[in-house]
Amino acid sequence: MPKAQSYKQIETMPQIAAEKSTPYGLRTYVSLFSSAGVGCYGFKEENFYCVATVELLERRLKIQSYNQKCTYESGYISGDLTTKEVKDKIFVELDLWEKWYSVNHLDVLIATPPCQGMSVANHKKKDELKRNSLVVESIKLTKKIKPKFFIFENVRAFLTSICTDIDGKDKPIKQAIDYNLSGVYNIHCQVLNFKDYGNPSSRTRTLVIGVRKDLKEITPLDVFPDQQPERTLRQIIGHLPSLKKMGEISESDIYHNFRRYAPHMENWIADIKEGQSAFDNEDHTKIPHSVKDDVIIYNARKNGDKYTRQCWDKVAPCIHTRNDIMASQNTVHPTDNRVFSIREVMLMMSVPDSFKWSDIPFEKLNKMTAKEKQVFLKKEEMNIRQNLGEAVPTVIFRQIAHKIRKVLSQKEYTEPEITALIEKKKLVENGNLLKFISENKTMNFAMLSKIAELANAQRYNNAAYYTRQDICFSIVKSLPEAKTYTSLNILEPSIGVGNFLPVLINKYKSVPTVNIDVVDIDKNSIELLKELIKKIYVPDNITINYINADFLLHSFEKHYDIVVGNPPYMKITKEKELLAIYKANVFNRDTNNIFAFFIEKVISLGNVVSLIVPKSLINAPEFNNTRALMSKNKIERIIDFGEKGFKGVKIETICFIIKTKIKPSTTVIESYITDSVQQHEQSYITDNSFPYWLIYRNSDFDIVAAKLQFNLFKAYRDRSITKAHTKDKGKIRVLKSRNIGSNEIIDIPDYDCYIDDVSTLDVAKFLNQKNCYLLPNLTYNPRACALPKNCITDGSVAIITPIDESTKITKNDLAFYATDEFTEFYAVARNMGSRSLNIDNNSVFFFGKLKN
Repeated sequence: MPKAQSYKQIETMPQIAAEKSTPYGLRTYVSLFSSAGVGCYGFKEENFYCVATVELLERRLKIQSYNQKCTYESGYISGDLTTKEVKDKIFVELDLWEKWYSVNHLDVLIATPPCQGMSVANHKKKDELKRNSLVVESIKLTKKIKPKFFIFENVRAFLTSICTDIDGKDKPIKQAIDYNLSGVYNIHCQVLNFKDYGNPSSRTRTLVIGVRKDLKEITPLDVFPDQQPERTLRQIIGHLPSLKKMGEISESDIYHNFRRYAPHMENWIADIKEGQSAFDNEDHTKIPHSVKDDVIIYNARKNGDKYTRQCWDKVAPCIHTRNDIMASQNTVHPTDNRVFSIREVMLMMSVPDSFKWSDIPFEKLNKMTAKEKQVFLKKEEMNIRQNLGEAVPTVIFRQIAHKIRKVLSQKEYTEPEITALIEKKKLVENGNLLKFISENKTMNFAMLSKIAELANAQRYNNAAYYTRQDICFSIVKSLPEAKTYTSLNILEPSIGVGNFLPVLINKYKSVPTVNIDVVDIDKNSIELLKELIKKIYVPDNITINYINADFLLHSFEKHYDIVVGNPPYMKITKEKELLAIYKANVFNRDTNNIFAFFIEKVISLGNVVSLIVPKSLINAPEFNNTRALMSKNKIERIIDFGEKGFKGVKIETICFIIKTKIKPSTTVIESYITDSVQQHEQSYITDNSFPYWLIYRNSDFDIVAAKLQFNLFKAYRDRSITKAHTKDKGKIRVLKSRNIGSNEIIDIPDYDCYIDDVSTLDVAKFLNQKNCYLLPNLTYNPRACALPKNCITDGSVAIITPIDESTKITKNDLAFYATDEFTEFYAVARNMGSRSLNIDNNSVFFFGKLKN
């Protein structure tokens, strides 16, 4: 990387513009509460550029500059992140990188806020809400900057600790993260011990990774560090020379030093063996103590790991900030009578030799005299040790950085490219497709399953609803946690090519016994799935059972903990006998769409059920009974994908998560349309006062609702009139949607049309009738007027008539529909839909009369 430049140089001399033409592109990050930059050094090693780094203490920020973390000096920001001044400096740097290098979207935001209010090592906790508010500052900046990825790292208790959120309410940090960020990000939170993920020492921490939802096929799991075998302390530091003499400093490494302590304390640890504490000494004179007025006062043993000698052949202990004293936790060397040296601690924290603690070159430090070295260490050692104790292990962030760079650079095949590949390789033939999947060594599971799904679709000439991995993750993340179960039965009722399996396996890999039953009516899909499964790791505790059957007709012998999937969306119109069989035992017989039958059956089979289904479920009259059945259970979450769920397919979808054994309480609404997450009482959004669920209902909606008297009209549309029926002139005018204004008919040249004979049209029954009013169909720009004489309408306009003929509708009532107030109300009433906007006998409910 180039050396840091001054701000003046920035204005005239971009230093790294050539990077934009590299195969991987320019990758950038911002680091908050960055301390000495030990963790972030992993991003530097993976050639990420630091746009800005924020740290309160100047002495720590200097260490970052020694390592040339930032390209420009102005990127080193020292100060309190809660202040406007410091935040403004971050945005100055972001603007600078956008100007010079076209970095319109920051790649990564890292935040590791101080953890004193959460740490189990802090015995002096009081009211730490103010300190924990630094977490909220991280959330605020993430919301505003909107990086592609964000990473929060903190102590084990991070997610359950209380913070004062943006809305001023105290809540667990996990809830604050979810409500503020999961509208824009897919987020994975996990408490893990870094020793199992490549770090040489034990360090149980919380890692939170968010991936922006517009990054298709990328989930937080794709960038999590890899699980790896743990290593022993001997493997990590056993090669370093022993230090027997107090104050000794290795000639070849100034950081491999014997830190001095009070000489009388050596006797306390001299005789203890690996794993023993000085408190275990049988000789009471060797138990840690002080003497006051000739009275021995034994030290308190608050932690069982004080003055404890470590074991060569076990994992290295967790490194704490006070790793300089024996009275701290697990600091005594396995052999020598001393605490671990700086170098040993660095190795235990995976800090590479190239990391610099001083602007003095390492070689020059080692050439100093013994006294000069002592002076240097006296000045710098405590700062170094404290920074190491607070750091994120470098190897953890390096793995994440490497994976982010990889997923951002991977080729994304377009649907035309996949179609061309299918044609070239003749993958519509199942044998060819099986061979292609088996022999392919370069494409991942997601890419191969997408090819298989599209090849199947061409074979059967049906709509392909390939479920992307990021969509699967957004659903599975909200299913019950693995720790809930000791054994687990999962059902996927329409498995297809198994899109849900990778995230399900990852989520539940720690459950001792997992059985996943997968069902599909197509035997070819089952064969393909068996081949695709070979592309992912399936732990021994997970068993996949394949069932080739019609889910709706198959008899299941067990109840399931979880049922999750994406059933087919299709109406049965020709196979009357099959439809009759399907409907024989269902509650809702008003629909022929089989996804509604799937809903009923999975509710009967599972404790937690989740399906992706068309958004019309929420409001269409044909699903009134289905909604009634669902509402009897706890609707845990509804995810509104809008049209973003399936690329290239113009269909709105939602996902629901229902807990069938729990009474209704609250429901979380996660929206890809508004990029928001809200929580309401389930009864509020499924209120029977309205004809269907209102998942975006809010206080503004309620204010307008209070002004109106509802359920006054019935709706009618005649969709039989086409251009073939109309002409430029005629006896009777045919009004279309653009002709409808607020209390007026709008004449539009070259648009208006007429008809002479309406005797064969059903809409003729409204010709010259009173109390008929017009509403344009399929619009979020509502307006209304009376039906004029000698006019009818085509299917783009709904004719609404009072249910009670005595109802008097005024021009003021009609004019209200065209106001901004009603328009916003109506968007909520239509659940922000883009496709399901027909005026029908459900939606016409909301066109009310103003109360007196």
